[in-house]
Amino acid sequence: MNEEPKNQIKELPKIQRRVLGVLMEKAFTTPDQYPLTLKAVTTGCNQKSNRDPVVAYSEDQVQDALDAMRQDLLVAEVFSDGGRAPRYRHYMRHKFDFTEAQFAIIAELMLRGRQQPGELRTRASRMVRIDSQDQLKQELSDLQEKGYLQSNGPLERRGVEVDHNLYPDRERMHIGTLAADDNTVSDQDSPSEVSSQRSASHQAAPAVAAFSEEALSAIEKLSSTVQEQAGLIRSLESMLVDMDDRLQKLERDLGV
Repeated sequence: MNEEPKNQIKELPKIQRRVLGVLMEKAFTTPDQYPLTLKAVTTGCNQKSNRDPVVAYSEDQVQDALDAMRQDLLVAEVFSDGGRAPRYRHYMRHKFDFTEAQFAIIAELMLRGRQQPGELRTRASRMVRIDSQDQLKQELSDLQEKGYLQSNGPLERRGVEVDHNLYPDRERMHIGTLAADDNTVSDQDSPSEVSSQRSASHQAAPAVAAFSEEALSAIEKLSSTVQEQAGLIRSLESMLVDMDDRLQKLERDLGV
């Protein structure tokens, strides 16, 4: 009997990613409560900690997502001894050939989105131990080669951010390229390069000091405004995706 081919799923809708991320997270962190009831999955989706964006899915929406993933054999419905309510478990290991650390990384990224490797290691290590930044970079590099991770620069570069790559094209969630920064020192810079960069930084210091306090304050306010607007745009895009998902479900239900 041939083994089912792995890594065939390349994208997942937003709500399915959140539901799947919750199932994976709870399987790692609270195995005594896993598999999860519909209520527990919904609560996990909507919790305000370690989630970005924060959502308010109904049990009906979560049930629809679970049913869709059951059809794709990503999720299974099970009944515990004496339990009246069905419970749900993920079958990610049947669908992907990731390491346990990579499953934790993907789960964390599905729950919280783009982040820097340092914070990602801290959060993913709640699920699976990741001993060092070198191990993390190897896991990330392998996921990137398989097409399931995107980054806005080389993984060795300071300030780089990573994200999963399961977004449908209509969500437009490609994280772009990190802007060039001559003062950024990567783990692979040679001592002479580091010295040169630091020297350039010291030479630039007087020019930076020359800025007036009013100019620096204006720059900070402008940066804050840009960040707020970017957050608003992401929220609006998320709302549009949710509305599109609901419209498609309504059309399927009506047979349009």
